[in-house]
Amino acid sequence: MLRRPADGYDPIAIVLHWLIATLILGLLVLGFVMTRQSIDPALQFALFQWHKSFGMLALLLAVVRLLHSLTVVRVKPVEGLTALEHRAAHAMHHLLLVLAVVVPVAGWMIASVSPLEIPTFAFNLVVIPHLPVPKSDAAEALWTTVHAVLAYSTLALVFLHSGAALYHHYVRHDDALTRMLGNRHRAVKTSIEEHGP
Repeated sequence: MLRRPADGYDPIAIVLHWLIATLILGLLVLGFVMTRQSIDPALQFALFQWHKSFGMLALLLAVVRLLHSLTVVRVKPVEGLTALEHRAAHAMHHLLLVLAVVVPVAGWMIASVSPLEIPTFAFNLVVIPHLPVPKSDAAEALWTTVHAVLAYSTLALVFLHSGAALYHHYVRHDDALTRMLGNRHRAVKTSIEEHGP
């Protein structure tokens, strides 16, 4: 299917956007909690498994979202944007999509290079195989750092992205935010603007 221009996002893009955003924020919180030194080892192991399970789910959804973005829909720029603002928004959109894929892959690499070879039990249903890479403590430390840096960079970009969306909604009064909330929300907003509450 060729990319088609659109004024707003389709339901698939909207659902994937909010699911991935929720998973990313949840994984960041879970990652912070499970790495506390004071945590019980049994609980820590369980939290690591849940973190890896939801990380794999986030990776799957992010790949689908990235492919969908590249092949199905090309959303028109928000009206009133300068060329620089449009390029910045475009770059932010694609950077977040790429990070949504790369961060879980980096987490997968941690499990794969670890000499401990602890299996990943995805939701206690299936075992996710490790990637075919050499194992060493040095590689595990490297990928742990890469994963953490990318994850916190993603968090910073999410806050920046959210702030920009709120700025567009409350200051610029355009549809940058509402078109990611669906056509029904946009229709209600347009009706209120035209006819009053």
